[in-house]
Amino acid sequence: MFSIIQAAGWPIWPLLICSVIALALIIERFSSLRRSRIVPPRLLDEVLGISSQSLPTPDMVNRLAEHSLLGELLASGLRAVTLEPQLPEAKLRQVFELAGRRAIHQLERYLNTLGTIATAAPLLGLLGTVVGMIEIFGSQTPGGGNPAQMAHGISIALYNTAFGLMVAIPSLMFYRYFRGRVEEYVLELEQSSERLLSQLQRYTA
Repeated sequence: MFSIIQAAGWPIWPLLICSVIALALIIERFSSLRRSRIVPPRLLDEVLGISSQSLPTPDMVNRLAEHSLLGELLASGLRAVTLEPQLPEAKLRQVFELAGRRAIHQLERYLNTLGTIATAAPLLGLLGTVVGMIEIFGSQTPGGGNPAQMAHGISIALYNTAFGLMVAIPSLMFYRYFRGRVEEYVLELEQSSERLLSQLQRYTA
């Protein structure tokens, strides 16, 4: 492996850094976007059941907010109604929308960076290819070429192109995969907040 890095020359170092960052982001997103941390099953039904007769206590709401991202979203609506019992529907809906935006921001964290790596890695590989071509042309002298320098230039060109694609393809695949999961979670959060909002309207009437 080290011999390949040596043969690829300095242009491969930015690609190595991108590969390490992309791997760390993929592992972090897999951990953070687990369903149990975003929209645990049966949590909405439990909240609807508890709040069907009366509003939960502040301690229960605080525990709900710490439970998951969905719990934080539902807790924002419960807190708003507890603090202002005659809260108009429009303002309550705005509370859910603001909490939803915060939730989406957390869901999309680091995805732009991963997408940027997927886009930039082939360009960094192309930079290595250009550097390799310069090495090749530099080896062509009127009195005869330098075979060692030509071989080095070919190595730089090929290794960087290949490594750039090796970094970009998985990064793009995981970026699209995480985007799909985020969109799925956003839809579930919207539906859950709408169901709780409909139930909370009885306390604001």
